[in-house]
Amino acid sequence: MLQFEKPMKHYLFTVILLLFACIAKADVIREINSPDGSIRLVVSVNNRLTYSIFYKSQQLVSPSEIDIILSDGKKLSDGLANPAFSQRSNKSVIISPVPEKRKQIPDEYTELSLTLTNSFGVIFRVYNDGMAYRIITHFKEDIQVKDEVADFHFPVNHQVYFPKVVPDSKMDKYHTSFEELYTVQAMDSISTNDLFFTPVLVAPERVPKVAITESDLEDYPGMFLTGTRSNALRGDFAPYPAEETESNELYSLKYVTNRADFIAKTKGSRVFPWRVLMIAPQDKDLPANDLVYRLASPSRVADVSWVKPGKATDEWIITSNIFNVPFKSGINTETYLYYIDFAKRFGFERIMMDAGWSDNNDLFKITPGIDMQKITSYAKSKGIGVSMWTLGLTLEKQLEPALDQFNKWGVDFIMTDFFNRDDQKTVQLFYKIAEACARHKLMLMFHGAFKPAGFNRTFPHAIAREAVLGSEYNIWSSKVTPEHNLRLPFIRMLAGPLDYEPGMLNNATVQGFKPHSENVMSMTTRTQQLAMFVIYESPIQFFAGNPSQGFIEPKFMEFLGGIPTVWDDTQVLDAKVSDYIVTARKKGKTWYVAAMTDATARDLTIPLDFLEAGTYTATICKDGVNADKYPADYNISTATFSKKDVLKIHLAPGGGYVIRLVRK
Repeated sequence: MLQFEKPMKHYLFTVILLLFACIAKADVIREINSPDGSIRLVVSVNNRLTYSIFYKSQQLVSPSEIDIILSDGKKLSDGLANPAFSQRSNKSVIISPVPEKRKQIPDEYTELSLTLTNSFGVIFRVYNDGMAYRIITHFKEDIQVKDEVADFHFPVNHQVYFPKVVPDSKMDKYHTSFEELYTVQAMDSISTNDLFFTPVLVAPERVPKVAITESDLEDYPGMFLTGTRSNALRGDFAPYPAEETESNELYSLKYVTNRADFIAKTKGSRVFPWRVLMIAPQDKDLPANDLVYRLASPSRVADVSWVKPGKATDEWIITSNIFNVPFKSGINTETYLYYIDFAKRFGFERIMMDAGWSDNNDLFKITPGIDMQKITSYAKSKGIGVSMWTLGLTLEKQLEPALDQFNKWGVDFIMTDFFNRDDQKTVQLFYKIAEACARHKLMLMFHGAFKPAGFNRTFPHAIAREAVLGSEYNIWSSKVTPEHNLRLPFIRMLAGPLDYEPGMLNNATVQGFKPHSENVMSMTTRTQQLAMFVIYESPIQFFAGNPSQGFIEPKFMEFLGGIPTVWDDTQVLDAKVSDYIVTARKKGKTWYVAAMTDATARDLTIPLDFLEAGTYTATICKDGVNADKYPADYNISTATFSKKDVLKIHLAPGGGYVIRLVRK
């Protein structure tokens, strides 16, 4: 036996070392649950920091890595030894001053904070309808961020709805108007060369859907995603613009000609944007989700009493092509006076003077035929506001004097357009413009812009944002299909209010639709265009139809003009992504219920049990009996209902339905 003594000692010593090594490398795991217990977050710390998400014991998200790397070589993952954890719960209510979904927003979550010894940390929050995390840093000096690792791994190869960037041959891949169709593709077939912006929707067949986006985007580039040729998506961030130049075209903008080898230079002590995963057991849970708003920084505008939501006209899509008038229509004083009369007649709050009222490159060079004093004085006499379009590049150059001039004219709202980037410099510019508009008490909307990402909570006067392939595309393309319309509430709307610009009064079937710039039509029924004013969220809704047609149909326009743009409450009653949606919204004692369908005709049953007790006088606008062949066919009627009643409705292909319920 003596001959085995030394080998046995060596073997035991080796086993002990391996055991110690295993113990040393064992994951540090923390778990927290959503307040209702349905969602469980598992955070694992070893040589990597990862998180996993479970819904009622079903794994939704498999271990996904979090990291951030600075240009000097420091990175979050180097400080994972001896992590410190703290936990807290929150239960409060956010009061929204400009409520696109609801006035009172419950804000209930469980929070886990991870603090590392190398001045990095991460905050995790789990809500009843999603999960979010954000990186934090505590450095005394400014830092330069080389890259961020934001991975989203899934246990199964799911279908994904994503808006893929179509590159501009003159610019790099990070330039986009953020207006694309949604591609539907298996996750493992999405290439590393495919770049897309958020929100995106991961759509499992048997477990809740997961929408990925971000919130509280400040002083940092927005998050794109790419594929990985596996069951994962990965964050991608536009590098910092080292050199820029101006395009020389009708709508000039700045574009990047050289990018640095880092994505941001910023304060050393700060919080970074939230990475957000919304979790929807049912499709109808998606459109009503306001997690992005809850995660955003609170309002930085002390007094918002001057922020006045409402509806506006816009002449740009129909190119001012009005008729039955005794003057030549176009970008001129007479046309805008006509729009003011239209707005007054049908209960709109303001008109928009869109592109063309001035030289695009000089806001002080007014187009001949435009008398601003006459237009603004007439609007004021009618109680109608005036809104102005601006080119983003020009507004940046003329910011303070231009805003002063808008104040002198009595303008209360501006739109600014053609940015087509979300790198750090562009995000900083958005904050600069919003802060300036707040000082001048001007409401604001960005076009040619990235998603709101909670910006509308921080700046309530930044009332909506485009970032959507909307009604204007009917001018030159066949992209705005009923199916596309039925994806927007489940994907784009999750990031905040959108400026689609509905209300087209020239309606066609899918087969009969043709792009026509002088006679723009929609690929929907008239009633679907009406339903968009209820279903699509925007505290300022632009009516894109032809007012001359509207004057001919006063009953329809009175119904449209009476629809609110902000709401006390929202309930999505029934929905299926890409197929149909039924939304109920409340303002005061009045409920609006609206439905939309894709290119398939549908019969839906809608119980009214969400109503309060009492009797309701109803006004109904529905697809006409011939709307399947003549989509402008509709019927307006009245009835009486209570919460015991059930609506049985028929939607034509590309159709819609709207009912207004006023409690007696």
